[in-house]
Amino acid sequence: MSAVTRERSIVATTDQSQSGVAGRYARALFDLATENKAVADVAKALASFQGLVDESTDLQRLMRSPVFKTEDQTAAVEALAKKAGINGLALNFLKVMGGNRRLAAVPGAISAFNALVAQSRGEKTAEVTSAEKLSAKQLADLKVALTTRMARESLKDVETQRRMTIRRILSPDHEFIDMSEDELDEALA
Repeated sequence: MSAVTRERSIVATTDQSQSGVAGRYARALFDLATENKAVADVAKALASFQGLVDESTDLQRLMRSPVFKTEDQTAAVEALAKKAGINGLALNFLKVMGGNRRLAAVPGAISAFNALVAQSRGEKTAEVTSAEKLSAKQLADLKVALTTRMARESLKDVETQRRMTIRRILSPDHEFIDMSEDELDEALA
């Protein structure tokens, strides 16, 4: 009797930029945008649309609510997108998501698309949460420390929250480093 050895390979991913509804739509859009050499244009259009969503609680409600008819949701989103100058692949993307009753997933798909764009450029992301707003010097020091650590300019946003923990999340390695404000000051000194 001979033993049969099978090699297992993982075909599923837990990376939210590639799994789930939003990730699948983002991946399809990214592939189309890459094929059409329109990644930058699509990213700009999606950022513009995300700005509209962020500014309007009515638009957020329209996109999330199952009460509205699909046709009404899609028509409203299309009209707003066109008014904002969004066209081409980005507009088609929004219309397809609307037609498939997936407008609630649009913000997640935009985030996943941006992650795919960053990944394709070899960028890494650092998320920094601070108990207090960082001074210009602290921010500059933090950028230098992260740039050195990650070997690339990467710090885009710094968020201030009411808590005393600084958390730095580096991906794709998913390295977590927690430190107090004093420990951060020491590390940056």
